[in-house]
Amino acid sequence: MQGLSEPVIRNIVEEVINRISQRVKHNVGCPSGQPHFAFSSTTRSFRGYNGLFADPNDAIAAARIAFEELQRKTIAERGGIIEIIRRIVIEQATELGTLEMNETKIGRLEHKIDKLIGLGKNAPGIEFLKSDIFSGDHGLTLIEYSPFGVIGAVSPVTHSLPTIANNAINMIASGNTVVFNPHPSGKRIAAEGVRRFNAAIFNTYGIDNLINVVVEPTMQTADIIFRHPDIALIIVTGGPGVAKAAMSQTKRAIVAGPGNPPVVVDETANLEQAARSIIYAGAYDNNLLCLAEKEVFVVNSVFDEMMKAMENAGAVRLNAAEVNAFTDKAIVQAGEGNAKHDAPSRDLLGKNAKVLADSIGKNIPDKTELIFGETDETNPFVSVEQMMPFLPFVRVHDVNEGIRLAKKYEHGFRHTAVIHSNNVNTITKMAKELDTTIFVTNGPSTAGNAGGNAGFSSFSIAGPTGEGITTPLTFTRSRRYAHVGSLHILGK
Repeated sequence: MQGLSEPVIRNIVEEVINRISQRVKHNVGCPSGQPHFAFSSTTRSFRGYNGLFADPNDAIAAARIAFEELQRKTIAERGGIIEIIRRIVIEQATELGTLEMNETKIGRLEHKIDKLIGLGKNAPGIEFLKSDIFSGDHGLTLIEYSPFGVIGAVSPVTHSLPTIANNAINMIASGNTVVFNPHPSGKRIAAEGVRRFNAAIFNTYGIDNLINVVVEPTMQTADIIFRHPDIALIIVTGGPGVAKAAMSQTKRAIVAGPGNPPVVVDETANLEQAARSIIYAGAYDNNLLCLAEKEVFVVNSVFDEMMKAMENAGAVRLNAAEVNAFTDKAIVQAGEGNAKHDAPSRDLLGKNAKVLADSIGKNIPDKTELIFGETDETNPFVSVEQMMPFLPFVRVHDVNEGIRLAKKYEHGFRHTAVIHSNNVNTITKMAKELDTTIFVTNGPSTAGNAGGNAGFSSFSIAGPTGEGITTPLTFTRSRRYAHVGSLHILGK
């Protein structure tokens, strides 16, 4: 589809989804509200579906067939399959990124494109597979890492196609297939990306439906996927609600939950470098990244200098009245009763800094990436994962207070934390105190996920369940083979 205009591509996606919805007419629930399982026969052919299904039961059945076919392929062939996904997300990044931006209407187009290219280059593949061997006088033990089978997954609206593509690379590398229940606001880019991946894989390797997506996703279709007996493993990337639902299942779940990454800046920091780093990652895709800087604690002795460094680096500072006005606009009440809580306004979530400033009548340059202002710790921007390019800066007496507040407002998610300091003892103290999955010193938070740094990337950072940044090994189970008796063929 390279070269087609965005409206033409959108129309094709709509037509494909409509055809799939008409082709499969199973109900996905029963009057009682409990899902039923209308299992499809494993002898039924799903070729030509390219991973798009109206009924999650059919998606799982197709994924099971594809899993059995994948088991007959070599690891080298798995590598070839994931190279197809890499090639598509890199070569078609502008087209796919534009589709995602136009559908979700959050974030920044250049960063949608950048995320696709980055994952195409940095997502880990078959090179992560390994075997462990122990041998001695009494025998040999071999530990291999095998696939689970069919994985059920939930993907977020913030990074709809990047999460699907990155996870698919990881999962197929380790021999699994997958069924995605995407966020409803990103369902069309999810369907189009999956369709392209499967069509290209089928043309080369003759396997369809390695990656599957429910084209009209709901909480009910997610529940069917979670509870289906042919789903061997669940992975969720999203907010607290869906994370809790996944962790309540009886089967194993890998959960990439929320984050509220704090930044601490002490008196030894390179303030100019800190400002550039905070602006780059805090504004990246309009702060939609779960690992992005959300609140900044600066020691009093360098606070005013740090605020000036932010302005010199291109961010726009709000005064106290403007901060209050913007807080009233951007933070709303969500939930009811005891569950009522502060939350970011959907009208401003993921919007450009210019849009945020316009909401309070402040005129700033269109190119502005980030706005910021001084608050105290009680401002809801400190405690809420805001996902918009405004950062609260909190003045603290010393670095010990900064670390204490950083730990408090990270909320024990153990996701990501950042410090700008040249004192190794301070860095060590904060790393131990917060115990986060990602910890970055003297750079942007994105460096912790291979953003301009060494390592590999992932769009599922599993803090709640402890797997950390996911790799192909995350989606394997350990199997042990034992041979009794010496195999020391090189010994005496």
